[in-house]
Amino acid sequence: MKILFRIAALAATVALTAGCCNCRSYQKKTRRPLEGTEWQLIQLDGRSVKAAPETFVLKLENGSVSGAGACNRLMGSYTTGERRALKIGPLATTKMACPNLDQEQQFLRAIEATTHYDMDGPMLLLLSNGELHAVFQALP
Repeated sequence: MKILFRIAALAATVALTAGCCNCRSYQKKTRRPLEGTEWQLIQLDGRSVKAAPETFVLKLENGSVSGAGACNRLMGSYTTGERRALKIGPLATTKMACPNLDQEQQFLRAIEATTHYDMDGPMLLLLSNGELHAVFQALP
């Protein structure tokens, strides 16, 4: 009976592992590098964001960050460290008044509060002390 249980447990483990191979393969194929990729915001503090083209975007490259909120351009610096540590800021922005300015301020606060990041396929997740604040999708 014990042998039968062990065989069943081993078969289940193999089936789960084989099933996840497709997931890992997809993630590996669709993963984009943190640096040099243009990222568009799709979720902010747990809420979906329907961003117009060229809004709520972020690009990190060679220690500099650039992008745009609802209507203002942003620029600043960033550093990376061990275990996917990421510190963005301080940020500077243009000062145009526009609709969605509250959401833009929330976007900037989330970016500057970032302590770590994670990646899942073409997605970039920005976290602050383990709490997810922003999800970005790689632009083509």
